[in-house]
Amino acid sequence: MGQQVSAALAHPVRAALVELLRARGTVTSTEAARELGGSSGLHSFHLRQLARYGLVEPAPGRGRAKPWRLAGAPAEPPAPDLGALARGLEDESYQRWLGMRDEAPARWRRDDAFSQVVYLTPKEMADLAGAVRALVAGYRHREDRPGASPAGAGPVAVVARFFPLLNPGDEA
Repeated sequence: MGQQVSAALAHPVRAALVELLRARGTVTSTEAARELGGSSGLHSFHLRQLARYGLVEPAPGRGRAKPWRLAGAPAEPPAPDLGALARGLEDESYQRWLGMRDEAPARWRRDDAFSQVVYLTPKEMADLAGAVRALVAGYRHREDRPGASPAGAGPVAVVARFFPLLNPGDEA
């Protein structure tokens, strides 16, 4: 069984889930998706796989949410790079969207992805990132309270990356 546990933890999503559970104590697949990127379905699948190996177990919860917790002290997985994992899941989700966009209902075929280079100071970059976070935060309550969403609402990935375009040797 030890070899199977090691194989289970070798998967980057599962390793990230175990690390997240260590940090938080309990997590739902929706919370994992929000923290790590990707879909709640993806994280639900991997949480069930971890449960199959006895690494996680259902935790007491309220309502429809299904929280999970560590079942014991599993072997230490290598510390995952959560930032790289999140970016990889974002990219994978976006590629999946591009592959199925033509089959999506007409109301969802619009793709508002864009990229723009702007010239900012470090403070302006932080302020802009904060403004985007605040705007998105106005919609986050809908995930936990489905009745708060208007008719026709569905999950939408919101990805924003702010980083300076530095050349080697440039001053930051």
